[in-house]
Amino acid sequence: MIIAALIVAAGRGSRAETPLPKQWQPLGPARVADVTLARFATHPRIGPICMVLHPDDMALAPDHPGLILAPGGSTRAASVRNGLDALAEHAPDLVLIHDVARPCVSSSVIDGVIAALAHGPAAAPALPVTDALWRGAEARVTGTEDRTGLFRAQTPQGFHFAAIRDAHAKAQNDAQTQGTADAADDVAIARAAGLDVIITRGDEANIKITWPEDFARAQRILGSEMKIRLGNGYDVHRFGPGDAVVLCGVTIPHDRGLQGHSDADVGMHALTDAIYGALAEGDIGRHFPPSDMQWKGADSRIFLRHAVGLAADKGYKINNLDVTLVCEYPKIGPQAEAMRAALAELCQTPLDAVSVKATTSERLGFTGRGEGIAALATVTLTGL
Repeated sequence: MIIAALIVAAGRGSRAETPLPKQWQPLGPARVADVTLARFATHPRIGPICMVLHPDDMALAPDHPGLILAPGGSTRAASVRNGLDALAEHAPDLVLIHDVARPCVSSSVIDGVIAALAHGPAAAPALPVTDALWRGAEARVTGTEDRTGLFRAQTPQGFHFAAIRDAHAKAQNDAQTQGTADAADDVAIARAAGLDVIITRGDEANIKITWPEDFARAQRILGSEMKIRLGNGYDVHRFGPGDAVVLCGVTIPHDRGLQGHSDADVGMHALTDAIYGALAEGDIGRHFPPSDMQWKGADSRIFLRHAVGLAADKGYKINNLDVTLVCEYPKIGPQAEAMRAALAELCQTPLDAVSVKATTSERLGFTGRGEGIAALATVTLTGL
């Protein structure tokens, strides 16, 4: 069974009072849209993911492998239709439609919606209204309302794909022929088409960022459940014939080179292994076997980019990294800033979270005898 996710992110969110639309505002180490996307990208049952963006925001789209992009429409319903059209070629059986402004959605909420779709064409999470309800005008209570049977709707709202696509087509036709208003959500469109909607269990943490203070609230929720991974790496390469060495992506002229199957960038290899280690994904040799001749002389940037991409696929972002090079020569200090810049770009990490330093072994051991260079690396990953 193919289960797709459609994340609606084309709104302007003016009530949030932010310089950019709220989906592009930072929420911890990532943007709101990145965090929301990761909730679905890391779910084991979710397949293709489509994000609907305002046409002006296409350049801001998350850098995620396989992410399908669709342009937003003049209404929310039009945006969803565009997203459904973009997903159609992937022939999903089910689709979960989610507001980008709900970055705290949990796996259990997603699981509940998916499970309910085995028993009906539509399902959505909600919470029963427990507070008293008033009517008001001019800062005065003008009446009360019975809260019995009332629920606060959440997303993702899940549907059999063909059923919700047909329901949206019907709603579009009704709007054109009868002048009906845009529906509040996809449940309203489903019900107007006669679909039965099952209510699943919502979550108080599944808030929708609407007002300025909601960013801090969402950050507190995410902080309480943040996943942290720590990894370390170690690598050694010996000196041999050559006229330069490559360290942390920077070529340094030298009277000898480092020997290895690839370009022998000992610093980048240690860092790559640290990321793999934090993810419990083995080491470089597992992903790029030295027995495979296609990697002979390869640029180590290939390995590091793969590790960073694998971390992103698993819902992690590099929070900070530290690389120590152990050698008597060449001198690292003059090149340290260039190395930091190279690693920051490759790891998609702010420069102030990247450390590159060097030490000697006081003329002891193979590094002290000038036989080679060793590198140690530590990296911290945080879950989005």
